[in-house]
Amino acid sequence: MEEGRRNSALASLGIDYTELHPDRVVMTMPVGPKTHQPAGILHGGASVLLAESAASIASIINIDNQQYAAVGLEINANHLRSKSDGIVTAVAIPLHKGRKTMVWDIRITDEQDKLICISRCTVAIIDKK
Repeated sequence: MEEGRRNSALASLGIDYTELHPDRVVMTMPVGPKTHQPAGILHGGASVLLAESAASIASIINIDNQQYAAVGLEINANHLRSKSDGIVTAVAIPLHKGRKTMVWDIRITDEQDKLICISRCTVAIIDKK
């Protein structure tokens, strides 16, 4: 998994994984200039990128990677609180793990465990060609 992270948005934004289990993936992202919107607070798009990354990685560790790939199909997010610095943590928990789709609930919190964003992401499981 580390090889795919090296030249990706994950590396560019400083996103790391701290837990990788089939039913729980935890990732962190620093909040600062790279993840800010013009007003100096966490960009909603950065939160969505973190959420979809957590859901995608959670899906990847639940499939046969030789035969299948996991790709984002749909995502929604509610941005509940702003943040201008520090670290946010995304926790992805499965709502559905099927053969062709997986649905993940992702909660992004700050260092005080306050909700920053809630998201739901559907991931398609496709055949590798």
